[in-house]
Amino acid sequence: MSRRRLSRVGYRATNGAMPTLKVYRTPAGFHDAYVAAPSQKAALAAWGSDANLFARGLAELVTDPELTREPLANPGEVIRRMRRAPDEAAPVRKNAGRTAPDRRARGKAAPAPKAKPKPKPSRAQLTAAEAAIEAAHARYDEARAALKREEEALAAKRRALEKAHGAERIKLDRARIAARDDYEAALADWRAE
Repeated sequence: MSRRRLSRVGYRATNGAMPTLKVYRTPAGFHDAYVAAPSQKAALAAWGSDANLFARGLAELVTDPELTREPLANPGEVIRRMRRAPDEAAPVRKNAGRTAPDRRARGKAAPAPKAKPKPKPSRAQLTAAEAAIEAAHARYDEARAALKREEEALAAKRRALEKAHGAERIKLDRARIAARDDYEAALADWRAE
């Protein structure tokens, strides 16, 4: 569990005074995650939990001064501690040791077991759609780069063609000028006769 701050949830009460902090604990692997927060909601936000761990019996209020010292010194920060003894293990549900009374003996039907929560929706289609967009962008970028290379090659061909045409035009203009000069000289001789 990463260290988080409660800046999103906030500590300020409406009058600007600091609310009373309590220390909460939840299991995190071989560690317990402690946080000093003004409410259970703020503690859940600090742990990054979307589920109500308190309602499920997976989080609890801590009152032991030794265990609350460090979290109270760092409000809103998640403090991880290795469990020291088996009795410090994850919180036990409040009704875990009780047995339900036999309702059939009193003539009442036993309550139906709670339905399993729905599984988290699959992200597969969204992931596939995002991958398809990325692939389309990659194809576009590749095709655009190929067109740019073709445009540069065509521009180089055009420049070479224009240079060759310019050289040929100069040569042909010189030949035309020489032919015109010869014609005008011959015409002048013809008229002089």
